[in-house]
Amino acid sequence: MTSPSLEAARELLRQYPVVDGHNDLPWALREQVGYDLDARDISVHQNAHLHTDLPRLREGGVGAQFWSVYVRSDMPGPVPATLEQIDCVRQLIDRYPADLRRALTAADMEAARADGRIASLMGAEGGHSIANSLGTLRGLYELGVRYMTLTHNDNVAWADSATDQPVAGGLTNFGREVVREMNRLGMLVDLSHVAATTMRDALDTSDAPVIFSHSSARAVCDHPRNIPDDVLERLPANGGVAMVTFVPKFVLQAAVDWTAAADENMRAHGLHHLDTTPEAMKVHQAFEERRPRPVATVATVADHLDHMREAAGIDHLGIGGDYDGTAFTPDGLGDVSGYPNLIAELLDRGWSTSDLAKLTWQNAVRVLGAAEDVARDIQGKRSPSNATLEQLDR
Repeated sequence: MTSPSLEAARELLRQYPVVDGHNDLPWALREQVGYDLDARDISVHQNAHLHTDLPRLREGGVGAQFWSVYVRSDMPGPVPATLEQIDCVRQLIDRYPADLRRALTAADMEAARADGRIASLMGAEGGHSIANSLGTLRGLYELGVRYMTLTHNDNVAWADSATDQPVAGGLTNFGREVVREMNRLGMLVDLSHVAATTMRDALDTSDAPVIFSHSSARAVCDHPRNIPDDVLERLPANGGVAMVTFVPKFVLQAAVDWTAAADENMRAHGLHHLDTTPEAMKVHQAFEERRPRPVATVATVADHLDHMREAAGIDHLGIGGDYDGTAFTPDGLGDVSGYPNLIAELLDRGWSTSDLAKLTWQNAVRVLGAAEDVARDIQGKRSPSNATLEQLDR
């Protein structure tokens, strides 16, 4: 039997659907089938292979999706692979026109909602995708990329990552120029994955609202991928949005601790913690049998949102599930059909309809529109930057 809160959540999502800040379906399609979209026809359920397909996006009340055009940060020559990811998204939009609609602006997002299609936007996950070139950054924007995460898991030459050893101390001079050029273009500055020093430097530099496309609260779960309270507290002045993620090892402290122990166990056996060879999997499975993996839940994610609302305010929250970019998901949020479960949990906690409309739809649309407004103002005052890393960071 459907609970009253769950039915109310579904009704709300019919009017104010989810804008999800981060989904790695394009990379999953590359890894699984080499972009063979016949082999992974997302017009039908792909439960055995993917977290994401069109029936489950509809069931989950998703109205707009930022598709990540991610490539690995250790990949030589990342630009061609990034272009292939962009091409994958464009193929998906062309292949499923009744469900997906290309979106470049806040107005496009509203138009897609009005005609019942899922607004499809793109975000580049990691500044390595521009290969230290502002011209490449502009090229990605022209191809439809509307945010760039300044780093992924590794530092770039001009910005520190949350999960690498600090080198730049935040943003370098060239890194600040990247942020300024993104402001001039109207491309959102995404601070997921970056070090807290980089977050603070970006907020000091950016004239436009920033986003965290898939990050949660460090005060609730002490992981470097999460957002410290002092940064959350700066979002009202900046106008930005922090989009809570669902990845268990970022939202559940027990999962953080378990993952650290599992990684140490791999190293003790002379293996890299990301090794997926049969030998490594045997070592990992033996560890998991001895020490079962902790399980996050819908309530775990809601705890982050409660705290983030307290620290940043309801106008600065969103959702970024990271589906198809994580092997494990919380109970009740196993795939993209699960968003109503989170909204029902928040209703049960006393969140109002107006609060939830901001969380799911309004805040994300507003922040993209605000970035467009800032860009129009800057473009009347400043030409494109042709600065180079070598010039600014000698």
